[in-house]
Amino acid sequence: MLDQGSKYLASSLLNYGEPVVLLPFFDLTLLHNTGAAFSFLAGQGGWQRWFFIVVAIAMSIYLLLWLRNTPRGMWVQASALALILGGAIGNVWDRAVLGYVVDFISVHWQGSYFPAFNIADSAISVGAVLLIWDMFLVSRRGDSTAQQ
Repeated sequence: MLDQGSKYLASSLLNYGEPVVLLPFFDLTLLHNTGAAFSFLAGQGGWQRWFFIVVAIAMSIYLLLWLRNTPRGMWVQASALALILGGAIGNVWDRAVLGYVVDFISVHWQGSYFPAFNIADSAISVGAVLLIWDMFLVSRRGDSTAQQ
């Protein structure tokens, strides 16, 4: 809901491609991404939309089953999976309904720009970091019940 709400506000309040500078390294710039991460395959004529939708739905089902089978005490893993799942659903919704993903967060330094992103992308990234951290935490403790 936070992702979709922020995309709605960005689409309503920002002019496409015109940055609103908030800090010397951070601005809000409304952009539409028809590709995947970092605009991968963005200029491929449209087939990638359906490909990315199918991949995202398949991964969402996989993540949902993984989350369902995660033991209650493994809250870091469950949180990570929920963040990744929520982000994936937020972006697949955009892709299915709009034909592109709404991006609006722009981070840059001395003329070098990181690709624009959104709240869903942030949730996926934070979830992935948490999942990796959790995997190392569990393997270091030597058992799968380390967080119970």
